[in-house]
Amino acid sequence: MTEITRVPLQPIAQGALTKLWLGVAAAALAAGGVVFASLPPGVDVETVKAGAGASPTEADVVTINYKGTLPDGKVFDEAQGAKLPLQGIIPGFTKALVQMKPGGKYKVTIPAELAYGKDGAPGIAPNTDLKFDIDLIKVQSRAVAEQEMQAEQAKAMQAMEAEEAKSGKKPADAPEKDAPKDAPAKGL
Repeated sequence: MTEITRVPLQPIAQGALTKLWLGVAAAALAAGGVVFASLPPGVDVETVKAGAGASPTEADVVTINYKGTLPDGKVFDEAQGAKLPLQGIIPGFTKALVQMKPGGKYKVTIPAELAYGKDGAPGIAPNTDLKFDIDLIKVQSRAVAEQEMQAEQAKAMQAMEAEEAKSGKKPADAPEKDAPKDAPAKGL
């Protein structure tokens, strides 16, 4: 059989174990700092007035009042009663809206990386953080929002037709009743 040579362990110097654990803790903190620095920036949502109910999902449509400002305070966009689908808007706006509740008022800061980034947009310089004041009025599913919009369009068409009938004006695309059948058509 083979004999294994035994090597006696040297005693650990006093305080060496503490130094070892401090080194492990420092390495863990440094690694955590590197991970934190590499995380993508987040959206800052400050609640001014809390809302109630279910938060919207990315499949929903929201009705909001909002005002968007640049870091210098210049307003670049503003709307009242805007209906927005959460799909198709800047990522930071979607990330902020899914944290809100209907009836609430919020102040939102969106970092440039989650807004228009290095490309910018008309009136917004590249790499610009955006600030918004948002009132979340209503959250709807996309199907319900589309039905509501169709009903509003139908109502607007009826009002327009009623106004035309009242004023005696004919719609632009209505055929003339008095024109003879063999008369040449107007236009090309």
